[in-house]
Amino acid sequence: MYPRPKSELRYRTQFQFAVAVMLSAQCTDKAVNNTTKTLFKKYRTAKDFAGATPSVLERELSSIPFYRNKTKAIIGSAKMIIDDFGGRIPRSKEELERLPGVAYKTANVILGELFNIWEGIPTDTHVKRFAKRFDLADSNDLTKISKELEALVPKKDWQYVNNGLVLYGRYVCSARPHDCKEHALTKIYPKAVNIWPRTKK
Repeated sequence: MYPRPKSELRYRTQFQFAVAVMLSAQCTDKAVNNTTKTLFKKYRTAKDFAGATPSVLERELSSIPFYRNKTKAIIGSAKMIIDDFGGRIPRSKEELERLPGVAYKTANVILGELFNIWEGIPTDTHVKRFAKRFDLADSNDLTKISKELEALVPKKDWQYVNNGLVLYGRYVCSARPHDCKEHALTKIYPKAVNIWPRTKK
């Protein structure tokens, strides 16, 4: 259904995408895109964000949940990328995870989208929901679910998991209980028709 994995977050530069992913934590892509439509006209590069005035950037991000913490993380990440990585987004999960506001999921989303590097499977609420519905994971922790999925899915297919399940959950099978017995994945695992796990901790 989704042969070409692609995020729906909008961006023009690599650092803009990293910012969009950080903003998307506990927030919809639609809300992030609404905010970054104006924001990214002003800030394009890591240097632009590193030079931002925190109080001003906070106001510009005020429609996003946890905008104060995200402002600190974005400015801190921008400065670290300039100081430690020559202004370029690093291409390894370990280096990305050194950045403020970047953990396992965010690092793997960035690597996959920008560089087509798949060092892991990012797990968000959509991926967690389907991992539980289809009995693919036992844990409730997002990173542990990623590890369980990585043990099941051949590495060559890791690129399809996150974006595929996000798009499937967004446009085909929503979290609200409904009749989904004719949906593609429910047909593969019919028991899922009666399984509606809570995805938030």
